[in-house]
Amino acid sequence: MRVYFDNAATTPVHPKVFEAMKPFLMGEFGNPSSIHSFGRTVRVAIEEARETVADFINANPSEIYFTSGGTEANNFAIFGIAKTEFAESKRSKIITSKVEHHCVLDAFQELEKNGFNAHWLDVNSESRINLHLLSDNLDNNTSLVSLMHVNNETGAINPIEEIANSVKSKNIFFHTDAVQSFGKIPIDVKKLGVDSLCGSAHKINGPKGTGFAFVKSGTPLSPLLIGGSQERNRRGGTENVAGIVGFAEAIKIAKESLLSNYDHAKNLKTKFINGLTAIDKDGILINSGQNTSPFILSVTFKSEFYNNDSESLLMFLDINGVAASNGSACTSGTIKASHVILGMGYSPEDAAGTLRLSFNAMNREEEVDYALDVLNKLIKKFRK
Repeated sequence: MRVYFDNAATTPVHPKVFEAMKPFLMGEFGNPSSIHSFGRTVRVAIEEARETVADFINANPSEIYFTSGGTEANNFAIFGIAKTEFAESKRSKIITSKVEHHCVLDAFQELEKNGFNAHWLDVNSESRINLHLLSDNLDNNTSLVSLMHVNNETGAINPIEEIANSVKSKNIFFHTDAVQSFGKIPIDVKKLGVDSLCGSAHKINGPKGTGFAFVKSGTPLSPLLIGGSQERNRRGGTENVAGIVGFAEAIKIAKESLLSNYDHAKNLKTKFINGLTAIDKDGILINSGQNTSPFILSVTFKSEFYNNDSESLLMFLDINGVAASNGSACTSGTIKASHVILGMGYSPEDAAGTLRLSFNAMNREEEVDYALDVLNKLIKKFRK
């Protein structure tokens, strides 16, 4: 058996998504910026997709900007708001956390190199934001706060609505990276109170290379990509029409089964946790506590019980037919300890023994049973 439990990294394209994309990869090839009938047909498809995204998160279509994915969407919102707000108000302090996705962390580092006062908040042992710590760091020079909705490694859910209330009371703009929550849990941007939010198609059975940024009307924003009038002069470049249409179809599918998918993932995760606890309740830690996404399970093999080596753990799983990931990032051929797991207070040795298993609606209970059997073998092999 081959089992895919790495859905937080990417998901397979749904057959209906592929069918929706096909006409725009073949017959409907017009450039949406062209004024003739070939272009107009394609333009209509893009605008219908924009309405689909907007309706899904209770936004206005004019507040939706299509991008090449979650990374560009985060960069677009963060750079666009921070730079424009500085030009208008001279406020230069920007705040994020130490456990964000690298596309946010690296964007903040780049802004810091360009004179911004970037501040990275510590998180608690469950990788969540401490609201009091955030409040203590807000001041009159703060222009932007960016904190993720669901952590991509642990599944921890931040209280976005509470954070937004705290931030907005001080007239500060608030962005959230919602890549791991969009299409999986209900999102209402008006209820959340965010100024900007992003999502990505390939996390919800859509195509790779397509995402969006929601930016609330009236929010200061400048382009990240220049050289064209597309996306209302804020994102130059010919649109990825097939990708956008496929994204809209993926959203429609997700909307129809949002609650049932959530319950299904929750059952799979609970079954996994119960199985791991039965195997070794002392040596295996379940990360992030109760308030987590059911689609992500992070577990740590405690280094006092196990000879941890992240690459060896993943290779063992892969050889035995289980695709998963760990809390580490591979850079220049070397495995580095995850900044998220370290940020939670774990040692590098424990970080090297952290695995992420992530689910989608197509996973089955018998796949969990199989993976637990493989993990039982892994435990015997790596146990001290």
